Amino acid sequence: MNHREIPEPSLRRLPQYYHYLIQAQARGEEVMSASHLSRDLGIHETQVRKDISFTGVRGVPKVGHKTADLIAAIATFLNWNNTSDAFLVGSGNLGRAIIGYEGLANSGIRIVAAFDIEPDIVGTEICGVRVLPAAKVADLATRMHVHIGIITVPATEAQFIADEMIRGGIMAILNFAPITLQVPETVAVETVDIYSSLAVLSCKLSEMQGTAVHPDKGD
Repeated sequence: MNHREIPEPSLRRLPQYYHYLIQAQARGEEVMSASHLSRDLGIHETQVRKDISFTGVRGVPKVGHKTADLIAAIATFLNWNNTSDAFLVGSGNLGRAIIGYEGLANSGIRIVAAFDIEPDIVGTEICGVRVLPAAKVADLATRMHVHIGIITVPATEAQFIADEMIRGGIMAILNFAPITLQVPETVAVETVDIYSSLAVLSCKLSEMQGTAVHPDKGD
């Protein structure tokens, strides 16, 4: 399957299925149906079937798929069976949390070096990962053939760091800074917008609190 053929919304749902299936397997559920996934994840059954079909896995009609087969198919499709090295720039609280997050390794990402500009942080280790001067990002990315970069610096510094990463040959950037990075078309960027998620959460909370105070609202 050509990854370009899968719509982005479907691609974003595959990890959701994967993590659910891992939990289901741990509970001893050896077979999984699209209807089961649909019910527990709140996604229409037709959509679940379509999403899973992109992985090429085959199930048994009216029965479903072996849970292990689904897990393997999704992991293979997402290339999570192969580990890619990554650099992380910004070794503050967020950067430290990401370096220590074991889920990255399960998703095929291994942070091999971290970078920062603070003298008291440079030279230290975070979960076994050495923190190096940020000025060395481009040179080391070129020498080590690293193609994935993670940015956890303030917005004011993010574009400069992205430029340095790209100069070193990095082709994919996971950006946690609240800024839209300007990059060439040959570079992929995925921005984790925590602020937008918090804004949506805040509005939903306000709506629920308003409904609780005024149960007849909207009648």
